[in-house]
Amino acid sequence: MSVSLYYSAHRATPLTEAESASVERVVAAHMASFPYDDEESLYLYDRGAAESGEIVAGSTKMPFDPGRLMPVIAHVLDSVTELRRAVPDAEWRVHMDDLDVPWDEAEGYALPGMRDADLIAELAADHDGGGAAGRGRRA
Repeated sequence: MSVSLYYSAHRATPLTEAESASVERVVAAHMASFPYDDEESLYLYDRGAAESGEIVAGSTKMPFDPGRLMPVIAHVLDSVTELRRAVPDAEWRVHMDDLDVPWDEAEGYALPGMRDADLIAELAADHDGGGAAGRGRRA
């Protein structure tokens, strides 16, 4: 079973040329700095649904490798934060399946622990067989 992060923005007016250029810059910067060539990254859908008021929408399937999960979440949410700041007057929704990702004016979109280096290392070690479960200890 896969988990995906979904993001969308709605408003009555379509993106302006300047906003479209800003969105394209965010996507290009994200793609250039995304750490994993073999994982799904920020993906925006074609904007054919403009008549419904949807001006930006996309999704990212989360990696199965627990050691990559938090870095991917952080990178994608940072990019979605930049998208929201590029188009601030829209109604944004960001969610991971049924879990809404909260917005914070200072931090942007974030989930607890997504930048916790110890947690990331533990997830990677457990996946590689080097964590508590891999050493035969009870977690």
